[in-house]
Amino acid sequence: MKTKKYPMAVREIITYPHPVLRRKTEAVTAFDDNLRQLVADMIETMYAAPGVGLAANQIGISLQIVVVDITAGQDEPKQQRVYVNPEILEGLGAQVGEEGCLSVIDFAADVKRYQKIKVRARDLEGNTIEFEAEDRFARILQHEVDHLNGILFIDRISSLKRSLYKRRLKKELKKQ
Repeated sequence: MKTKKYPMAVREIITYPHPVLRRKTEAVTAFDDNLRQLVADMIETMYAAPGVGLAANQIGISLQIVVVDITAGQDEPKQQRVYVNPEILEGLGAQVGEEGCLSVIDFAADVKRYQKIKVRARDLEGNTIEFEAEDRFARILQHEVDHLNGILFIDRISSLKRSLYKRRLKKELKKQ
């Protein structure tokens, strides 16, 4: 079977406080060439940023799609993965680690997440897949699934840190 190549384009990444980042995304129902093209663009955009994950609403598309590369930033071959309509079924344990976000500019903070998660999603063909993710991979997936639900990592930090970031961002936006 011959696989079709899709020309990739780097899309603009939407940044906080844009309202699209706060809206719950819609489930994907059409598993077609339009979806494959969107995913190709998302992967290209993620690598160009550079990032380890990207949700569709971060490029202004309100659909439940995430792309991740758990090897990004490490000395391993790229391993991009695509999850359509992902949902976290179960979470176990806890980990705290620093997170940043392509949509939350110039800020990083420690965020508490599950250590291990069970996920159900669909692949690009519409097939249901279930798997477990741990450690860094689990952190990345939780971050991206939060995006699909209109949640940013800054919602998971203390209100003091969040308000300091918002105040600093407001000043920066006024300068522009």
